Amino acid sequence: MKLFTAAAIALCLGAASAAAEPRHGLSTFGNLKYPEGFTHFDYVNPDAPKGGRIATIGTAAMDTFDSFNGYILKGDVAQGFELLTDTLMARAMDEPDAMYGLVAKDADIAADRKSVTFTLRPEAKFSDGTALTAEDVCDTFRLLSTEGHERIRITIRDVEACDVIDPRTVRYRFKGERTRDLPLTVAGLPILSKAYYGKVDFAKSTLEPPLGSGPYVIKSFKPGEYVTYGRRDNYWAKDLAVNKGRYNFDEVRYDYFRERIAGFEALKAGAIDLREEFTSKDWATGYDFAAVKDGRVLKMEMPDETPSGAQGWFFNLRRPQFQDIRVREAINLAFDFEWTNKNLFFGLYDRTQSFFQRSPLQADGTPKPGELALLDPLKASLRPEVFGPAVLAPVSNGSGQDRTLLRKASALLDEAGWKTDGTLRRNAAGQTLDVEFLIESPVFERVLGPFVKNLRLIGVNATIRTVDDAQYQKRLKDFDYDVVGSRFAMNQTPGDELRVFFGSDSAKAPGSYNLPGVTSPAIDALLDKVVEAPSREQLNTAGQALDRVLRAEQFWVPNWYKGTYWVAFWDRFGRPETKPKYDRGILDTWWYDEAKAKRIVNGN
Repeated sequence: MKLFTAAAIALCLGAASAAAEPRHGLSTFGNLKYPEGFTHFDYVNPDAPKGGRIATIGTAAMDTFDSFNGYILKGDVAQGFELLTDTLMARAMDEPDAMYGLVAKDADIAADRKSVTFTLRPEAKFSDGTALTAEDVCDTFRLLSTEGHERIRITIRDVEACDVIDPRTVRYRFKGERTRDLPLTVAGLPILSKAYYGKVDFAKSTLEPPLGSGPYVIKSFKPGEYVTYGRRDNYWAKDLAVNKGRYNFDEVRYDYFRERIAGFEALKAGAIDLREEFTSKDWATGYDFAAVKDGRVLKMEMPDETPSGAQGWFFNLRRPQFQDIRVREAINLAFDFEWTNKNLFFGLYDRTQSFFQRSPLQADGTPKPGELALLDPLKASLRPEVFGPAVLAPVSNGSGQDRTLLRKASALLDEAGWKTDGTLRRNAAGQTLDVEFLIESPVFERVLGPFVKNLRLIGVNATIRTVDDAQYQKRLKDFDYDVVGSRFAMNQTPGDELRVFFGSDSAKAPGSYNLPGVTSPAIDALLDKVVEAPSREQLNTAGQALDRVLRAEQFWVPNWYKGTYWVAFWDRFGRPETKPKYDRGILDTWWYDEAKAKRIVNGN
């Protein structure tokens, strides 16, 4: 199951902006935790030693790669590629959305919010020693906006231009009224070398290590096996406040395994150092090997304070059999979460209900006045359920085959014109109701098996199709599936990136995260309200209204979530006293502890 992670009136070139004043950081609603001149983030150890290696398995559920360019549609990018490039500003992971100066020492948002001007640090350099200038920033925008991945192009479509004011000053100009998030979006774009991509075709996936300006370079790699990033001793920004105490490992290695069990065995054997567990059965019963019992391998549950987002099986509405909401609702009724959680998940999960689960944007109960003010003008194009209690997933009796729910599902299919021939349901044209669940790992078969069995009981021709990762990625990009599982991880201040998941423009864009193919003017209008919200309170209200509408469409079978990360690792690392609130902080803030490592080797 894939995790999908998260970007005006033209001003005359060179003209002075309607100045506010330059600031050392940006946030959506103007609030910053760290003052100008701060020395480091609170969640790091500024004196953390540098050295050692950490080898892990990435969390993106990939089993190979064929590219180091993650900014285009072509190819499957190597995990960790973001370590190669710097951005204008860096995220503070203990604030909802704040960013502080990295390549840019400050940012000046115009009073009319139609532009933002960044002053670049003169010491910024690429890894080959060449200067990083405003020309590189603006050429990167040109590449991303014309040849970049569609999901990037959607988030920057309201950026009108990037202007080079002088070698150390760059101005982004915005169009339209939805400019709230654009200063942070452009502040977080990668910065690529204009000279390098003047010689290399940006639009082609490649395994040639690219020129970057970030804290690491590619040290070695073998597709399908591993990629190793080496820390740069001459990294120009290593002593900046946003980087102090970070990037402590000399080597960061991502290992790839075709099967989940192989990755687990690699941890047990010490071939990898750390593994994040995503399977409740393994977490509950699998970590009983000797190294855990004697304390050399630690099991740790880390609090996850980010919104849980939306995990589920998504119907491809581009397929004709899913156009009728009664079909979608019937399939939803056949999944017995209560039985699954008890018998397969050891009771470790809660049911996902919302697209903004565990977030202030989650809709609950009936619409509040603020929500109704947004929903009423769209009433003619919304389902009646939007104006009642927020749609919830069905609750079974936990038997595994709740007859009441299955009878209701059968009745819905009858109403939708899918009549049973005694075994399978067929429409008026004699076509069977086919539902194929596309997966890339057999581990999901134990969860889908009982679900498929229930669907076949009510006449649905349900099947499971397991394909290799390369074929899975291609079919996702081409929208070639009936039902696919995924998790959409939302950030603390969602904005334009939501269009990539639910906007009409993304429904036909190959490689977009709009897996169900949602196309709705009403949803587009509510997305605008989320993006335009001038305060966090109004953002929450707009998000609740959007959540209510999305849930009423029933284009998914909601899955489950938990409020912790499950991590197992060999006890040879040091950690800061404080974990970043909105991140694991492992590769970012941990360090190699030589004393601990020696104790493990010596068996003490």
